[in-house]
Amino acid sequence: MFYGKAGDRMTAALEQALEEMIQAIHEWFDEQTARTDLEQTIQRTKLQMGIFDDIFVLYKPGRTIVDSLDMGWDEGSLSTQTIRFTEEMVRTEIQPRLVEVVQEKLAEWADTPLIDYRFTFRGKFPTRDGMLKLTLLEYINEEKRQRLLERIRTYTEQKLENGVYPTKPLETTFLAKYLLDPVLFPSMDAAWIIRQYERIQTLNRERKDALAEHRHTIIYALTLWAERQFLPQYFDVQISDYRENEYTLKSGQKLDGQDKDIEIGMNQDQAEDSHPIDLLLYAAVMILRFEPSYSKPRGLKFLELAKQLGSEQAERMLTEGSGTYKPEDTYVKTEQVECQANDVFARITIQIHQEGPGAYQQAIAFIIRLLEQGFSKGYHIKLKSKVKQYLPIKGLVKSDTHRFFANALEYPELHSFLEQYARAAIQEFEFYADTEGEKSGMPGSYAAFGLGLTSEQYFPLIHDYMGQVDDEHQMIQDKFIVAFADKYGVTADSVSVLVQSLRRSTDGLKLKLLPEFEQDEKLEWLLEQVQELESYDVQRVLYPIFGKVEKLVALARKAEGKRKESLLRLAQAAGG
Repeated sequence: MFYGKAGDRMTAALEQALEEMIQAIHEWFDEQTARTDLEQTIQRTKLQMGIFDDIFVLYKPGRTIVDSLDMGWDEGSLSTQTIRFTEEMVRTEIQPRLVEVVQEKLAEWADTPLIDYRFTFRGKFPTRDGMLKLTLLEYINEEKRQRLLERIRTYTEQKLENGVYPTKPLETTFLAKYLLDPVLFPSMDAAWIIRQYERIQTLNRERKDALAEHRHTIIYALTLWAERQFLPQYFDVQISDYRENEYTLKSGQKLDGQDKDIEIGMNQDQAEDSHPIDLLLYAAVMILRFEPSYSKPRGLKFLELAKQLGSEQAERMLTEGSGTYKPEDTYVKTEQVECQANDVFARITIQIHQEGPGAYQQAIAFIIRLLEQGFSKGYHIKLKSKVKQYLPIKGLVKSDTHRFFANALEYPELHSFLEQYARAAIQEFEFYADTEGEKSGMPGSYAAFGLGLTSEQYFPLIHDYMGQVDDEHQMIQDKFIVAFADKYGVTADSVSVLVQSLRRSTDGLKLKLLPEFEQDEKLEWLLEQVQELESYDVQRVLYPIFGKVEKLVALARKAEGKRKESLLRLAQAAGG
């Protein structure tokens, strides 16, 4: 109870808060039940029982929100005037009233397409001890749950285990998370789940883009399961929106011999001793093999946490690799060279025993074969060689990966082989694992750059390379462009490569090519290359040469005849 004027104020504030939150709940349900696409939405796949499986009430005086997404309000978003409740008030006064309202709505709508087989109601409230996050209600529609389980059984048997056709990404979106849902499957069979995930990939292997989408969906579901369900059982977790979660092993948490070997990506019989940690290891390998470079630390973290839990397989994977590849594909030793690959660390160790083209050709063949089998393109090389060559490009990191390809480029007979490697390695949004920040380099960079500076024969390779550059996270293309311009200048053959490269340049690039464009013919070449581009692309191409568009216009005003006309047309193409 509350006493006196302070108590009266608190009671009034509580009633006002409840009124505001209840009104927001009613408005959310009214808005959703007015939709005309409810039936149409769940008819897309039989694996969807309803549209919404949770809502959040986020209380902030005068700005309360009810939504299916957590809007993320925190302590800093509240004013100093906000009245703060005690946790007891939230649990004994607020929660029962709000739950009653939601239960009334569920009684009316639970059997419609609006509500999924399960529904969670959560809240976030300002208290004297900070923002309180609370699960207010967990609702299970048992009839829908049983229907869904039957549909999952039918789908996995008919479409996956006995299926022969590609499956739909939307079906994987639902199935991937359902298989990890403890409400649907209280006793988790990790081996069976992995088999379903593998079957999805097998059925879609001929459709590259769709396969990538299926894999990403599976990895996302596994990651959420690992971080929200599995790992918190064994670790105290400090969650952060800005850096990796921190895990501290709880006292006495070990798996007691439950660990077993799994073969990721290979057919396997269901094992009686299937354990959820197999899914953690599977998630780690999937991330390391198929996710972009920036996701790799999460995969490694999963392996390290599994090792802390006593997983012998995780320990082996950290030292020997995941076991995904055949031993003969991860280790080769000849008189000339010794190569060993570890996919967990995306590392290829190369020891040159006899310097010469033979050693490097064997090593490059080793790398290409790995890449063709799905080895991470964001790998790095640990090189043991007495030779220390580097590309004639200022500003590149002098890593072992760089040195290996610079050494190989010294042998002309390997150039066509290096082009084959570069084309196999180039992948947008991937970077060599031993580069970061402004030194980051897309796989294939060193081979492509070296070949591009060797002969005009490799101009098409540079053109294709630049088409894949992620210019928001890579800057080394600027270093190459400078070297390329110094080597070739502006010619009828080089101008198209130069323009393609400049489209991926950064604002910091400056080229000393202005004198070359005093020739009318070269201006015409440039104009031909940019006239079909969007104005923002033209600006990017012209800026390192002429500066801002205004400078180009001023230059045109001083020119005469054909040169004046060409400069004005360039400025016009750039939006000037």
